[in-house]
Amino acid sequence: MLTVEFDRFPVGPGERVLDLGCGAGRHSFEAYRRGAEVVALDYSFDDVVGVSSMFGAMALEGEVPPSAHAIAVRGDAFGLPFADGTFDRIIASEILEHLPADEQAMAELVRVLRPGGLAAVTVPAWLPERVCWALSTGYHSVEGGHVRIYRRDELLGRLTAAGLEYLGGHSAHALHAPYWWLRCLVGVHDDDHPATRLYHRLLVWDMMKRPRLTRWTEQALNPVLGKSVVFYLRKPLATSPEKVTSPEKLAETGLGRG
Repeated sequence: MLTVEFDRFPVGPGERVLDLGCGAGRHSFEAYRRGAEVVALDYSFDDVVGVSSMFGAMALEGEVPPSAHAIAVRGDAFGLPFADGTFDRIIASEILEHLPADEQAMAELVRVLRPGGLAAVTVPAWLPERVCWALSTGYHSVEGGHVRIYRRDELLGRLTAAGLEYLGGHSAHALHAPYWWLRCLVGVHDDDHPATRLYHRLLVWDMMKRPRLTRWTEQALNPVLGKSVVFYLRKPLATSPEKVTSPEKLAETGLGRG
């Protein structure tokens, strides 16, 4: 399930892409399929290992162009281990709401994005997130959980103050909002409750089959109930610093930390 729409966030062969806070790697895998040079970064060692294994499996199965490259590394969003202007594209999907010093992470994102490069930033939308927080303390109070709820204008203001230009945006995943409300009601960490299991099966069926009815329904509901809000942004043009040109060279310079 992709939150970033790659038709609005073009990624092509040879472009250097950082998936900041990659998690399980869904956006990294799509960028890799499109022929990019991908660095998937996360603080979680387990996520890095899992994404790295999937990169290897994708290459063995011939799911990516021969020219594409991808690595997964462990790193800290508050001090990214890359030179200024390293990346053509940066994705930061559902990460900023976890970070106490979000403005520091935004500054690092802007620093390693080349002038003229594009960023896609997604966070949970205000209304669905407020409902989740109201229904369950456990939803957001766990270690590594959400530390804030963004209002759209607040987040956009912070991103533009960090040095990015807003290009456009949208909301996504309206059908997922009721699923999380249901989980908050029955126990957010209860994966075996019959109600949540049934709804999860519906979501998986929808993602696999993509019937017109549910696609149209979600599109209509997204502006109000979309679980995520997505911003597309650009770093203004300026003199571009010397850049590292491939994930392999990045690895040689010791970009992984921890």
